[in-house]
Amino acid sequence: MTKHKDGKPGSLQDKRSSVLPMTTLLVALCGLSFYLGGIYCAEKNKFEVKNFKDIAKAVPSPKESTVAPLQMKFVTFPECSLDYQDHTPCTDPKRWRKYGMHRLTFMERHCPAVFERKERLVPLPKGTSCRSNGQRAGTNVGTDSALTVLVAVLADAYDILTLLKVASWGGDLLDRGILTVSLAPRDNHEAQVHPPWSEGIPAILGIISPQRLPFPSNSFDMAHCSRCLIPWTEFGGLYLLEINRILRPGGFWVLSGPPVNYQNRWRGWNTTVEEQKSDYDGLQKLLTSMCFKLYNKKDDIAVWQKTSNSSCYNCLAIPDAYPPKCDDSLEPDSAWYTPLRPCVVVPDPKLKKIGLKSVPKWPERLHIAPERMSQIHRGSASAFKHDDSKWKVRAKHYKKVLPALGTDKIRNVMDMNTVYGGFAAALIDDPLWVMNVVSSYGANTLAVVYDRGLIGTYHDWCEAFSTYPRTYDLHLDGLFTAEGPQFVLLEMDRILCLNGYIMMRESSYFIDAIATIAKGMRWGVTKKTQHGVKKEKLLVCQKKLLVSIEQEFAVKSEGRHTLHV
Repeated sequence: MTKHKDGKPGSLQDKRSSVLPMTTLLVALCGLSFYLGGIYCAEKNKFEVKNFKDIAKAVPSPKESTVAPLQMKFVTFPECSLDYQDHTPCTDPKRWRKYGMHRLTFMERHCPAVFERKERLVPLPKGTSCRSNGQRAGTNVGTDSALTVLVAVLADAYDILTLLKVASWGGDLLDRGILTVSLAPRDNHEAQVHPPWSEGIPAILGIISPQRLPFPSNSFDMAHCSRCLIPWTEFGGLYLLEINRILRPGGFWVLSGPPVNYQNRWRGWNTTVEEQKSDYDGLQKLLTSMCFKLYNKKDDIAVWQKTSNSSCYNCLAIPDAYPPKCDDSLEPDSAWYTPLRPCVVVPDPKLKKIGLKSVPKWPERLHIAPERMSQIHRGSASAFKHDDSKWKVRAKHYKKVLPALGTDKIRNVMDMNTVYGGFAAALIDDPLWVMNVVSSYGANTLAVVYDRGLIGTYHDWCEAFSTYPRTYDLHLDGLFTAEGPQFVLLEMDRILCLNGYIMMRESSYFIDAIATIAKGMRWGVTKKTQHGVKKEKLLVCQKKLLVSIEQEFAVKSEGRHTLHV
């Protein structure tokens, strides 16, 4: 005897009689769901095939043309007011009040929202040019003597090829065959605008603050700070830990100025000898805990060397050790809006040839596949060799299309979306330097660029680049297949030198639309030729210098600027 759920008695026969209808219902539901699922999958397959065909029609094959090129209406772009002539959208002093003062956060990159962007051209101030007669301003006696001391200090060191610096020695070191990157914050004083770029010195706007610098780990051979007054031992040594991250094993950290030589200099630093001694001892202790050793010291310059022996880092695993070793969850090369961390980035023990002793000497390293090619998806020595050979051929073609390339008329060049730095390597014997830009969200190939002895930075072209206006000639290869043309072209106009050139390799789908927008920005579209595969074209543009008669007369009267066309 059983009971119903309402408590009334019921027979076992009643319960058994309900099993058959429930089983039938279950089978029916399963059959219905199978039927509906089959319909859904069939319709989904139709939808997916249809979308695939649409995509195939929208993105033409390299071998055959099935879609007409993208067309854009001709639009002329107005200019901003003259107070925007040195506009740097992501490091704009006009926006500094919105951000905190702690650790100079306000001087970091803070890009405006999309709706705040000015779709206008940055105005051209009279007499400004990134062209010159090829001569740099002379250094004073103090700077020249400091360089002599630095060379003497590193006399027995290995070849120094790249340098991260926060000072003004870039031009002099470049003349000595040392490729440099000058790092400096956005200056709010008009007199300090443009000095590195106008004298042909590689530079970017930046600051060591709460975020990592936009460079891969283990890349620079030397880092130098000349009286930069950065509090290296404060905030747990975060800034010095970042220097450690970007220096390759065996690389050098050079400090000139306080607190070095405090015994003789403290009186001029508005401090006491005890305070300066404490600062120097703290700096030495922190560097020792990070596996650096004092390499040499002379006068106002001290040089420390990062260890090449990975066994030193075993001490960082001891509990309560400071600074600790970074765990595996923190990607060493993540450097685009990545916060600083109070830990030591230890070089990958699997990489045996990234140390300063191990990399090939210059210039052989320029054309040898770096070890870090193996860490790139589909990266290999053969892929590197193919890319290197391809750009040698392309560079020869470029010089036929643009005879100014390879002369002193083009000096500061940016490769806006490089892969391995092949364009820069192909032009290494020409009187120019190339800033290689690698996508912040693409394949991480920037480390390979540095291992070749070249320079570069991460960037996302959905944002403005960290440079002043009118600082580069530009090269790009297939950039607009990933980014929208209009915003990127407006940013290119801001960056482009007066009378500067742009060389664009693009698919036929985009090239006509790009040319239309370029004409609206008053660029001269000088040549459009096919090169390489059938569906790839080369577009050469030049930014026209438009000045009034009064401005031209004023420039000639002042006699301060020379413009090479």
